[in-house]
Amino acid sequence: MSATLKGKTLFITGASRGIGLAIALRAAREGAQVAIAAKTSDPHPKLPGTIHTAAAQIEAAGGQALPLTVDVREEAQVQEALEKTAAHFGGLDIVVNNASAIFLADSQKTEMKRFDLMHQVNARGSFMVSKLAVPYLARADNPHILMLSPPLDLKEKWFAAHTAYSMAKYGMSLAVLGLAGELRKQGIAVNALWPRTTIATAAVNNLLGGDALMRASRTPAIVADAAHAIFVTSARELTGQFLIDDSFLWERGQRDFDHYRVDPTQTLMPDFFVPDEDLPPVSLSPSAHSQ
Repeated sequence: MSATLKGKTLFITGASRGIGLAIALRAAREGAQVAIAAKTSDPHPKLPGTIHTAAAQIEAAGGQALPLTVDVREEAQVQEALEKTAAHFGGLDIVVNNASAIFLADSQKTEMKRFDLMHQVNARGSFMVSKLAVPYLARADNPHILMLSPPLDLKEKWFAAHTAYSMAKYGMSLAVLGLAGELRKQGIAVNALWPRTTIATAAVNNLLGGDALMRASRTPAIVADAAHAIFVTSARELTGQFLIDDSFLWERGQRDFDHYRVDPTQTLMPDFFVPDEDLPPVSLSPSAHSQ
């Protein structure tokens, strides 16, 4: 397989900021073409970035961009966006289901409208985007669907504090399990990727822990590098896998992980859903270089 994404077309949901944008920029640096399928067309009061600012960054990085206003809950919008992407760039190679809604609360504090939103965006949205993309991906040389969702580690501790959110995220992972089996004969890879640690994004800053947690996080670049390593692998050789970012990069020969730390003096914070038996390839303690 080619080790570059030059000329490849990616359709990334939620790519106006955070991990989705990082994956887009990593591909753009190699000359990829990126459809930015996200809701934010006008500036958000609390979140950075729009589909238009993302497009400008992608083009500045060396790629081509197609900004598309898409609500992944709306079937007609998703279908139209995929059609526009394939027509504009001449095909579709990679789909990244990154768009996600989060609300961390127990059952008694979870209003049903929030339950519905998380399931509509996370599980249903990812399933629908993947389903509607299959006819386009089937014509690609090395087609990949990537879900930003966790390993299927069905432990009570991952559910008890936020059952609704966990159900919605694991719904994405269940889609990986099923679609990988369904699409294997067509040569379309379907995999899940999840970060070992918290990642420094606006969602982490605003919803989870503010500055202290941001400093105990890695940058989105580690997820983007792991995603890139998946996309340049043969779709027939890597499918149905639930991958953790640093472990997968370690398998592919990477040994330096310190440059992904926001603050090397801080102990990294493990993310939700990482199985206890999945040990990190490098220490999460403060970097030796920071002492």
